[in-house]
Amino acid sequence: MTLTTGTVPTQAQQSVLSRIPWRSVAIVVPFLAVFIALSIGSPAFLSFQNIGNVLDRQSGILIIAAASTLVLIAGGIDLSVGATYMFTAVVCGTVIIKVGGTEGAVLGILAGVLSGLAVGIINGVISTYLRINPLIATLAMSFIILGATKLVSQAGKEGIGQIRVDVPEFTWIAKTEPLGMSLPIWIALVVVVALGIVLWHTTFGRYVYAAGGNAEAARLAGIRVNVVRIATFALTGLGAGLAGVIDLARTPSVPENDAIATTLTFTVLAGIVVGGTSILGGEGAVWRTVLGILFIAMLYNGFTLLKIDPLFQGIALGAIILLAVGFDAWSRLRRR
Repeated sequence: MTLTTGTVPTQAQQSVLSRIPWRSVAIVVPFLAVFIALSIGSPAFLSFQNIGNVLDRQSGILIIAAASTLVLIAGGIDLSVGATYMFTAVVCGTVIIKVGGTEGAVLGILAGVLSGLAVGIINGVISTYLRINPLIATLAMSFIILGATKLVSQAGKEGIGQIRVDVPEFTWIAKTEPLGMSLPIWIALVVVVALGIVLWHTTFGRYVYAAGGNAEAARLAGIRVNVVRIATFALTGLGAGLAGVIDLARTPSVPENDAIATTLTFTVLAGIVVGGTSILGGEGAVWRTVLGILFIAMLYNGFTLLKIDPLFQGIALGAIILLAVGFDAWSRLRRR
């Protein structure tokens, strides 16, 4: 009897703990804690202008991160999103300048978005049918894309100097504010919601989880794993293209610093991992990635408002990523 009464509570406790959505708790609780702390510590944090500025600046990153979440869940990884983002912005800007007018703006947007889609498909094919590890494949592609970006940029500059796209037919994208919020925020919201629905409420979404959870079992079940993974890479490339176009509309000139690509890639992956998506695939959610990206943006914004030395931003973010990856490993061990 002693063994029985001593065992039952332990099993009950384990049952309760197993039902707690730890991945969701791990991002929601810290997010709320930091949000409340910053709201108390800095009155300017909760101002409509500050919140709007943060969301506006993160709109492109949110689009890329939401799409990249599908890649990680499917068992891949894309380290070329930053380079793709720069490439599509340069392609878009070059077409706008060369063609000019409304026609140039339309063609530039299409060229930018479609070039991102093309890069995504190439990444997918290389990492699946050519059987090259996606980490290596997309890292190599990032160097190739950055090189192509410089070639396109040099061609675009020929005879005109720096590529500037401060033309009304294009910049209206960043300047329009439906219902008091910038258009990029609304675009990011639509993309995030759409990808969330695709992942959670469609057959394709179930295939994405299956491909990342157990690829061999998915193949035996008739799922075309390679096609699914290529589709996720294509969506990520499309997202990077859209983000590149949106952010280009906000600035007067195309990005030319390679560090922008590296920083964006790191930020996107950090937000996804902090949001609880497993780096090994099969686990994740778009809404948690959104919280992860906004959590990082909120930290940076809080450091600025509280006038904390920017050097500590990198230290804090690195520590958070280590905790997130450690939590992922712990959660997987618990299920064994």
